[in-house]
Amino acid sequence: MEMLTIGAFAKACRLSPKALRLYDELELLRPARVDPETGYRYYAVAQLERARLVAWLRRIGMPLARIRQVCALDDASAAQEIRAYWARVEAETVGRRELVAFLVDHLSYTSRKDTTMLELRYSALSDTGLVRPANQDTAHAGAHVLAVADGFGAGGAPASTAAVRALKALDGEPLPGGSVLNLLEDAVQGAARAVRDAAPGKDDGTTLTAMVWTGSQLGLVHIGDSRAYLLRDGELFRITHDHTMVQSMIDEGRLTPEEAVVHPQRALLLKALTGGADSVVPDLRLCDALPGDRYLLCSDGLSTVVAHEELRRLLGSAPAPDAAVRSLVGAAIDGGGPDNVSCVVADVVETVKADGDQRLG
Repeated sequence: MEMLTIGAFAKACRLSPKALRLYDELELLRPARVDPETGYRYYAVAQLERARLVAWLRRIGMPLARIRQVCALDDASAAQEIRAYWARVEAETVGRRELVAFLVDHLSYTSRKDTTMLELRYSALSDTGLVRPANQDTAHAGAHVLAVADGFGAGGAPASTAAVRALKALDGEPLPGGSVLNLLEDAVQGAARAVRDAAPGKDDGTTLTAMVWTGSQLGLVHIGDSRAYLLRDGELFRITHDHTMVQSMIDEGRLTPEEAVVHPQRALLLKALTGGADSVVPDLRLCDALPGDRYLLCSDGLSTVVAHEELRRLLGSAPAPDAAVRSLVGAAIDGGGPDNVSCVVADVVETVKADGDQRLG
């Protein structure tokens, strides 16, 4: 059997040696022989056809987990599977086009003039659910601070309470837009210290997803797998990225979103506020607000039970934030309530100026 070194094989199939080593680890493309002394990989010439198929499928964006399934099929079934995959990609492109339009609008947005007055209308609700013995979530909605924290471990409840309490210190005077991210970063470090004091166990901690209102923008801080969403013009966008092992595997192409839903370690966090952590690096960003925007912050007790499209429908149909949080929590309970569920809903509305010139939103 004619053999090629990993370098020669990589050149022949147009896959890098690094990619070949990854595909070996994933059992997608195993070498024909591995030198027992040096660990050097050798590939059979007959493996080139499969390697080229893998390369082509990667070029069209197919995740590695699905490529593994395609490579296990006969040619006719593989062709059918590729056709089905591409039909789904084309359908998703429509949704991505709308997201691109939102991002262009978001990044091109210029601060509105002082003649436009905006404020938040908000509501928060938390429920133990139908399975957990106690509620370790904490939710808060105030004039300037919105926050959801999902505690875990024996000290999860005091951890989530401490984290949100640290952010509530910003719920007093209006916040200056230019320094809001600096204020948020300082506040989340204070939250980390508060969590260590409240729940010192290394396995105790909490997620934290919060927004602070400046009058025209919302500063977002996020760590963990609680989520923030924006409903704008009838479309629902997730504006946070889960800090979980399965999300990192999706990002790397090792899992599909469908596989992640049933993965045995789907709840494993890569980042959180914990009693054993010395420092934390959260996600921070600014979101420009438009009249009519509706924001949702929630623990995974909602997002893992209620599908994205149902979240969009419930948020879009509720007339006010208090009705929205009730319907969302109710949907999670109707879905079995396997976890604590908490959510905050806030609407951006126009208000009357002090001189009476501004119209009602």
